[in-house]
Parts: sequence; structure tokens; C-alpha cells
Amino acid sequence: MTGVDLSELRWVKSTYSDNGGNCVEVAPAGLPGRLPVRDSKDPQGPVLVFPEAAFAAFLAVVKSGGLGEV
Repeated sequence: MTGVDLSELRWVKSTYSDNGGNCVEVAPAGLPGRLPVRDSKDPQGPVLVFPEAAFAAFLAVVKSGGLGEV
């Protein structure tokens, strides 16, 4: 991804981030139609960018228990 300064985005930490260190942050208003995701313990590290619809579908499967016990 070029031309986007991801450090300027407003990052939001997962509400489940107090579960022992497995933390995720997202920038929900950062890129129209896309959702940047990063590890909150490594904010300068890599960022994954997903289509919003694909990430919403992933969350729906997780919430429904479709991935089994993780």
C-alpha cells in the first residue's frame, strides 16, 4: 500500500485485549472500504489490510463459534 501514512490513523484496541496479551487494534475509519489491523504490542510492526466485508464475515464466523474452540 503506497501513499498512506498508517501511523496517522486512529487505532482502536479490541475490547478483549485484557485476555493475556493477545491484542488486536483496528483503524475503522482509516481507509474507505478497507480495515487495517495490527498487533497492539507492536504498533510499528506490520499492518494487515482487509476488505471490510471480508473482515465482517470473518467476525461473524468467529462469533457464531464456526471455527471451534481456539
